[in-house]
Amino acid sequence: MRRLLSAAGLALLLPLTATSVASASGGHDGGGPGGHGPGTCAKKAALFCEDFQSLPVGGAASLKWGVDTKHGTLTVEPAGGGQKVLHVHTEGNGRAFLRVDDFAPPGNGFYGRVRLRVKAFPTAPDWAHYTLIETTGAGPEIVRPLGGQYVPTLRKQLWGVGADGGPTGDWTNWRESAPSRAGVWQCVEWRMDPSDNKISVWFDGVPQPDLTVSTRSHGGNDVDFVFPRFDTVKLGWQLYQPNPTPSAYDLWMDDITLSTGRVGCA
Repeated sequence: MRRLLSAAGLALLLPLTATSVASASGGHDGGGPGGHGPGTCAKKAALFCEDFQSLPVGGAASLKWGVDTKHGTLTVEPAGGGQKVLHVHTEGNGRAFLRVDDFAPPGNGFYGRVRLRVKAFPTAPDWAHYTLIETTGAGPEIVRPLGGQYVPTLRKQLWGVGADGGPTGDWTNWRESAPSRAGVWQCVEWRMDPSDNKISVWFDGVPQPDLTVSTRSHGGNDVDFVFPRFDTVKLGWQLYQPNPTPSAYDLWMDDITLSTGRVGCA
């Protein structure tokens, strides 16, 4: 079962004020921002952790991570209740990612957790493909633990795990049981299990077995799906097709953690 595509384009969105950001990104539905309160990262032992609390409001920058953007921006913004979140904005088929480099998970396996809220998903063109989490390293596969597509035959936007660049080809293993939900906070967890090149996903603590992929069970060519030796994790947004509807995209992220054990959403 193949799902696919890749490309590039642009558009624009009026900047949000601090008040409108707090309204748009705040709330507690689906595990809202700052689920652990201020100082989340100070309390956790993790391979990587960012809760944005120690960063100033404005253009996002840190010595702990880099930025990968094209027709996009990353901004640290207030979200009410003393919380700060990362606002990801892109125009057209641009990209904007927080990039964790020099990442070396023991045994090439790890868990991830992020809280996120997406303003809107694409409704055109057909099969519009988006990525929110991408992992790469030594090896050809570009692995996408969280992405999705607009599926015109169902007139729905659906989450899917996917990959590109390797022998398995360009695929997104979307499932009708996992609709991409706009306008609500969700806590997303994923596991990269090297024992069977297996990716597992949870939404708000609930496992999503339909999204699981592994060495011989995936959405690409009938060859083995094999992890690269991971060294980079990117979180943000990329849309691949030009001239999409809507023409610009906004999402908010908080409480990013990469760890050797499952972090959870509590």
